Amino acid sequence: MSKVHVFNAGPCLLPQEVLDGATEAIREFAGTGVSLLSISHRTKEWENIMEQTRQLWKELLKIPQDYEVVFLSSGASMEFLYVAMNYLEKKAAYLDTGVWANKALKEAKGLGEVECVASSKDRNYSYIPKGYTIPSDADYFHITTNNTIYGTEIHEDLDSPVPLIADMSSDIMSRPVDVSKYTMIYGGAQKNVGTAGCTFAIIKKDSLGKVSRYLPTMLDLRVHIDKESMFNTPPVFSIYVMYLTLKWIKAQGGVEVIHERNKIKAASLYAEIDRNSLFTGTAAVEDRSLMNVCFVMAPGYESLQDEFMSYAKAAGMVGIKGHRSVGGFRASIYNASTQEDVDALIDCMRKFEELHK
Repeated sequence: MSKVHVFNAGPCLLPQEVLDGATEAIREFAGTGVSLLSISHRTKEWENIMEQTRQLWKELLKIPQDYEVVFLSSGASMEFLYVAMNYLEKKAAYLDTGVWANKALKEAKGLGEVECVASSKDRNYSYIPKGYTIPSDADYFHITTNNTIYGTEIHEDLDSPVPLIADMSSDIMSRPVDVSKYTMIYGGAQKNVGTAGCTFAIIKKDSLGKVSRYLPTMLDLRVHIDKESMFNTPPVFSIYVMYLTLKWIKAQGGVEVIHERNKIKAASLYAEIDRNSLFTGTAAVEDRSLMNVCFVMAPGYESLQDEFMSYAKAAGMVGIKGHRSVGGFRASIYNASTQEDVDALIDCMRKFEELHK
């Protein structure tokens, strides 16, 4: 079979080393004679993996001592509710930058007053709003740092007068983060830190326990911190893949090295989009995502969309179809995506242009 280049928005492309390690552990985990899929989460071998995974998070992101990392058996959509349940007492502020940001906002509305401080919906979420005011009486301010559907990203850690909470599902570990600026960072694992089946949350420990509502046990983040993410049986396989992925990031030189690679990959692909007469980008240049590169056929060439999709597929490009709500194309170039993958897509775009000169 000819080589394929995977640009899926999620689940993400995983490094070969991670796939090999996970395969080996399924056969036998840590010399126990038992498959990872059958291991008891109460064995010392598994507890060791849980601790090592937490420590890798803390090391790679330089997480301060007054924060804890937990792993939850859910998706980031469930964490929309975790956030509101644990932090919304009277009023919350949200920045609306796309579908997932809007879903998080809607989840909070069921528990209290929610103010949308700004939205980029007026231009189909093609930019990150700026110049807004965060209300000082909000219990927290929620942002979605990377918007997979529209290809926009908040590239810097914001200063907020109230506790800052961020959904970093699709750009965590892609760049250094000043964790001290956030009260909580959360997201699904299946973009940059593993496979689907679990989520992560980085939580400032003294920020919890301040709401007056009753918190069901499973929705109380303090329980998951106290029980070291094993109040109930954890998603063992997903966490192990996360462990292997974090080990891979460390072996590459850490988040700083990964970030430099990501910038180079994205810059080369955006340069081709801007150069190529058949394509045009959809996101504001200053807000272009390093993770999800979105583009469409240039004006006058819209009729070539299906032809390019077929041409790219035949050339081994997998997963470049844009989200159904926006159309066009999307190349998701998460951490494990290589420059070789990006160069193959660029070459495909150039050859397609030559066919239609």
